[in-house]
Amino acid sequence: MSKLNKDTLVYVVEDSQSSGALYCKQLEKAGFNTQHFIDGYSALVAIKHTMPDVIVQDVKLPDISGLEVLKFVKKQSISAQVVIITSNSSIDIAVEAMRLGGFDFIEKPFTAERLVTSVINANNQLKENQIKALNHNEISLLLQQDVIGESLAMQTVFRLLNSASRSKASVFITGESGTGKEVCAQTLHNSGARSKGPFIAINCAAIPTELFESEFFGHVKGAFSGALTERKGAVEVANGGTLFLDEICEMELPLQAKLLRFLQTGTFCKVGSNELQQSDVRIVCATNRNPAAEVGEGRFREDLYYRLNVIPVQLPPLRERGNDVLLLAKHLLQKKAAENGKSFQQYSPEVEQFFLNYDWPGNIRELQNTIENIVVIHDADMVTSSMLPGNLGQNQSVMPTVALSKTMNKQDSKTPPSHHDIVPLWVVEKNTILSAISLCDGNIPLAAAYLGVSASTIYRKMKAW
Repeated sequence: MSKLNKDTLVYVVEDSQSSGALYCKQLEKAGFNTQHFIDGYSALVAIKHTMPDVIVQDVKLPDISGLEVLKFVKKQSISAQVVIITSNSSIDIAVEAMRLGGFDFIEKPFTAERLVTSVINANNQLKENQIKALNHNEISLLLQQDVIGESLAMQTVFRLLNSASRSKASVFITGESGTGKEVCAQTLHNSGARSKGPFIAINCAAIPTELFESEFFGHVKGAFSGALTERKGAVEVANGGTLFLDEICEMELPLQAKLLRFLQTGTFCKVGSNELQQSDVRIVCATNRNPAAEVGEGRFREDLYYRLNVIPVQLPPLRERGNDVLLLAKHLLQKKAAENGKSFQQYSPEVEQFFLNYDWPGNIRELQNTIENIVVIHDADMVTSSMLPGNLGQNQSVMPTVALSKTMNKQDSKTPPSHHDIVPLWVVEKNTILSAISLCDGNIPLAAAYLGVSASTIYRKMKAW
């Protein structure tokens, strides 16, 4: 018990020196840290300085009522759980204390076990309330950023984001295009100590190599042709905040060396200047490639990789998140409908089933675009199959169609075709997949690549068979 309670601070407010000392001794034996106060005013001063986890107090104090102490505690932004000590003659006061927010009351005389049990329960309730408040704040923040998910993979991501937000450590986010890497970076920034600082995002793939150093570190007037004025770079602008480097694996090796030097020293020089400047930024980077493979191929510096990969966050593709696709779809439908003044409320069962079965190669970005397309073009209470964009799932429907035409061509041209010759689509699809797997010597991922679908699609269909 003592190991669980060692960090819990308990104030005992009891005007009797002997009784207060006894209560403290009993609680300390159970592993709690305690402080004893013999009047209400001294307790208020201590509470204002340091709020304890639990307060055990008598309602009858020599200077002020114990209820006044309770009211003061409950008015604070961070409050303690209060256990009231009462006698038979003051039961009405104890009831009033519970109405004002007291956690429990114990009648004199009471046993050490009764006291310790009440304090343990109060402390457990305090921790539970703190967790609920934290989760509520996190959920509100994540909803603002469209970061939603109940799948095991996303719960792992949420825990990592929660831990990473409280530190300055570099975070390396990996995942397919459209999985929400920049949204994750923005969430990290907004939920951390640097939320009041700037969030600066650079797409390393979108900046020409010859201009990258200038974009990153800035330049002075006359540094190169066209540098008519001095310019601050992203590193300087992001001082005190977060610098997000998207598609980091697209950065050229010479620039990687300069980034590494900045990370090691926190200093930089603008292009065309020898003046050393400092900037305090948190680096969050992202890529849709496999960074370890890039290191192995010599395209990414190993020392830079380990410097950036302090907290790795792997974002799962949407097709591997199960029912998360419906959670996201419903949230986005409400959001887009409100933005466009439409009345959409829900999806038809057919649409929901399609969303669950579709592979979403563009991930969340494709889902967002699909829903926005529906909301902008149509208006109803329910999204039906007829409202889905015509190009949605086009690549996935090509394979069965081609297979069907090949099957029909194999028929004897001398025999007129009839409806008996039609092969069910699922059979054609199955035969095509099994044939592809056979031609690829049982290599399902390779077969999936040739068929233009993901390996998870084939595994799911094989399980259904």
